Amino acid sequence: MLLNDPTAHSVRKGPPRPQDAIAPIPAGAVTHDMTSEDDIGDMLDLLATNGEAISMYGSGSREAILGRILSVDPKSPNFVMELNEGASLPSGRITFVAVLPNAKLQFRMSKLDWDPLPDQPQLIPMSFPETCAVLDRRATERVEMPLGASFNALLEIHGNPHEWSIYDLSLGGIGLRCSKIEAKGLLKGRHLLDVQLELEEETVIVVELEVRYTRAFRSFLMGEQMHIGCQFINLAPETASQIQGLIDHIKTAPGEH
Repeated sequence: MLLNDPTAHSVRKGPPRPQDAIAPIPAGAVTHDMTSEDDIGDMLDLLATNGEAISMYGSGSREAILGRILSVDPKSPNFVMELNEGASLPSGRITFVAVLPNAKLQFRMSKLDWDPLPDQPQLIPMSFPETCAVLDRRATERVEMPLGASFNALLEIHGNPHEWSIYDLSLGGIGLRCSKIEAKGLLKGRHLLDVQLELEEETVIVVELEVRYTRAFRSFLMGEQMHIGCQFINLAPETASQIQGLIDHIKTAPGEH
């Protein structure tokens, strides 16, 4: 997608309505920070693709300025915010708030002048934020796999072996990443049997998974990829205890949160 391409997403929702405004994350809420430029780019692109409403708050203001993300340029890396007709951003710090099905997202950026694209006053080019706060909305606590560690899932599809990266984990399920070609045929509801999870050094557990969703995305580093969200099926108590132990370890490990 190009920074100045206003038709990057052909299916667009109408302008967000006042009832679509999203309140900022409460100060005392437990969040985790998304700091990877690749992950932040994926998040912004998903918001743009879905046409999700973005609520923007000037410093000290409780009144939301509404808009949507029009396009994302991974090379810059920049994105274009499309404000509602007649809306404008005040000078200084802006808090951006959005929601996805499983998380509430918030980031802040500051600029003296939010200059629009030429002759398009509602389209504001912006750089990627350095960090984004994520408030999980899942039924069970989720942790992202720590950077520098190798956590993989070994499984067979159509008789062919695969080894996919694990990107998040909870007692309810697991998130996997693979190439788009490898994910062919993985429809919602499909069961994956005898999946070996390599969670720590010399720790391997075997689980049954049900595919709950698949989402294509373009990774800035790896190209066309797929997120595979899976739910644990028939999870034995001892296996659940092992998973919870790993979640607790990741949460308390220095430098991982």
